[in-house]
Amino acid sequence: MQRRQSSKTPKQSLQVHHKNQTDLSAWRKGVRTDHEKSVQNHQSPNDRKNDSMQDSLEQALSYFEKIQDRVSLKKNNVLQKHLATVESIGLQRGLPPEGFDILLNVALSGRLADTVNTRLLKSLVPASVIPENSVVSSVSWLCVGKCSGNIQVLFLRWLITVFDFIDHKEQLHALYGFFFSFLQDEKMCPYVCHLLYLLTRKENVKPFRIRRLLDLQAKVGMQSHLQALLSLYKLFCPELVTITLPGKMKTYFKNSEGPWKAAINAIRRRNQNNSPVSQPLFLGTAQPRSRKRKWNTQLIIPASSANRKKLEEDKEKNRVHLYSISEPFPVEQLQTFSQLLQNIHHLEFPSQMGSVLTNPLLLHYLNCSKDESVYLRLYYWMGQTLQEECTWCVADNRDEEEFKDFLETIYKTECFLQEGFSSCEEFLYKSLPLWDGFCCRSQILKLVSWIPLSSFSGMSKSHLYDPLAQLFFTSSLYFKCSVLESLKELLQNWLNWHVIHLDSESDSQVHSLNTTFSELVNVVSELIHFVGWISTVALRLENNPTFLLYFILDFYETVCDAYLRYDLPLLIMPPPGVFYPALLSMDSVNLNQLCYIMYRYRTNLVAAKENELSKKKILQFKFSSQTYQEYNQYIIAMVGCLWTSSVFQKDSHPQGLRMDEELLKKTTVQEFKTSLNIVYHPAMMGYAVLFLQQACPHDTTFNFNLIKGKKWNWYLEYLYAQGLKGLKVFIESSINRVSQTSQSKAENV
Repeated sequence: MQRRQSSKTPKQSLQVHHKNQTDLSAWRKGVRTDHEKSVQNHQSPNDRKNDSMQDSLEQALSYFEKIQDRVSLKKNNVLQKHLATVESIGLQRGLPPEGFDILLNVALSGRLADTVNTRLLKSLVPASVIPENSVVSSVSWLCVGKCSGNIQVLFLRWLITVFDFIDHKEQLHALYGFFFSFLQDEKMCPYVCHLLYLLTRKENVKPFRIRRLLDLQAKVGMQSHLQALLSLYKLFCPELVTITLPGKMKTYFKNSEGPWKAAINAIRRRNQNNSPVSQPLFLGTAQPRSRKRKWNTQLIIPASSANRKKLEEDKEKNRVHLYSISEPFPVEQLQTFSQLLQNIHHLEFPSQMGSVLTNPLLLHYLNCSKDESVYLRLYYWMGQTLQEECTWCVADNRDEEEFKDFLETIYKTECFLQEGFSSCEEFLYKSLPLWDGFCCRSQILKLVSWIPLSSFSGMSKSHLYDPLAQLFFTSSLYFKCSVLESLKELLQNWLNWHVIHLDSESDSQVHSLNTTFSELVNVVSELIHFVGWISTVALRLENNPTFLLYFILDFYETVCDAYLRYDLPLLIMPPPGVFYPALLSMDSVNLNQLCYIMYRYRTNLVAAKENELSKKKILQFKFSSQTYQEYNQYIIAMVGCLWTSSVFQKDSHPQGLRMDEELLKKTTVQEFKTSLNIVYHPAMMGYAVLFLQQACPHDTTFNFNLIKGKKWNWYLEYLYAQGLKGLKVFIESSINRVSQTSQSKAENV
């Protein structure tokens, strides 16, 4: 393994050209050319400080590299000085790639006391990438047993935390069996499982490993880290893992990040406040980015040092093809869709899976990928990041705007892929009970609309509906409308999912992902009933506002077409607490919506009845007689309210408008038997006045009794011309008003 040459002549590496620089010299903030060297006397205090820090780091690395025998920390001023240097620079600015080989070897070799080794490992924060060779070399020290068990555990925790910063992972994957052998160590087992979870590919799943995990589980009991690995194995090879595993757990692994996560975030913040020139030298970014931190830096495709070196070599050799067919195409070079098509079999996802979210080309590739481990990596990263960045779940996190941006990015990705993320669903279930309904409102409700149908269950229902209902009833009118809009989109996404899977699979396998057809119908039915319940309560609380009623009816426009448009044998009528406020609404928009909805209910019910009678299609589910009965009751009420003025006498619904004649007489309304129809309805009287002004310009009494006979037909045509299409289709389909001849005469007039 190659060693640093600059440790012997620390100034030599600073005098070479940029393309031949060592990583350590590139680590310096502000790389200087030969011309800049000639004006060294004009350096700013910042530059002189940077030079001094690098000199100190090189001396420290040279010192640690030369340690061969056991060294004590007590009364050793040199060791204390160099240890403090590594700690200070590592935690403040991050260490260069070549520093990891030296420091890992000395920390795991047992030459220093555990106190020193612990401090060294805790200071290993990357400024850009971590060479894979350094990690592999350090892993070899675990074989000889030189370091204590605590140091081994700390090393594994560090490896898990910086996993995405390792430039390559092929050699690490080759060590899969070596890591697996450490499962027998009780202290190391949780962290080994975590590391194996990150490394596992389908080819790693072997029967003997499954037996080993099952034996271990029988010995120590049901442990979350063992369940995680078994679940992953079962995902790759369900035929090998035949046992039943528990459902989703809140967390599979304990937090392993220790002191490194905070230091990495601090370095990112510091780097991104510097000039754009220095930014590409840190964290493997290829281009300057906007002012973002934490999760945002994970959204940049990391260009590994090995890839950059290979590019330079290829350019020097003037190769026509940068990469041969057998080698992977670097994703940081992927710029066009044609490149994606040409190299789709040679692409590898970047180590930082978050970078996929902001790259449309990689999202196309993700949509085509059949590798389940890719989704697991993405879900794992997303779940961890959501948990850490949630501003109302983490006490010391107040970066709401950045968290909003992150949630918005996830939502756009879900829209692009047309499916929700399970890790996002789990985050919602955990965070909704703690949510105040105000922070990141728009983003949270957007994410609610993409909760996957395939994983929704009774437990999910309690985690979603209960906290949402509490917020719904105690929040503003605007919030109520936003929730209804989100639930409408959730219903549409579920119905679209059903249609897609119905088209793509055979009748015997209509629904995969452990979701049976009856479960799907039940889940959708529960959502519709939930919306009906909260809508009824909300209308009472808010005194039937038109604005709220619009969003409620908009939801039922989707419900009423579930059978014909989405091929789902489910029709649920709106509850009386929604239907009657809409029927008696003072606004024509709401009344027109209700008319259209009832027209679509009729169309769907007629189609279902015809299919039942013709027996052309064997229906697994048939609409109950109660559905037809409730529809007929509503139709009688609507016809009586809009046409025959008999709603108070003939409405048969238990919660309807039927009244005793004696009670109606006490209202002192003249001719009450003919005083509520399409002319006298509160939502239509404005149209009636305008019609009379045009039809009878000389009559200033606004006598509504004049609207009858031919004028009645004219009035209907006038209403249709005002854009009341819902009213038009309802009357034409549900009311046998006049003969076709009379209708055509009215239209001609």
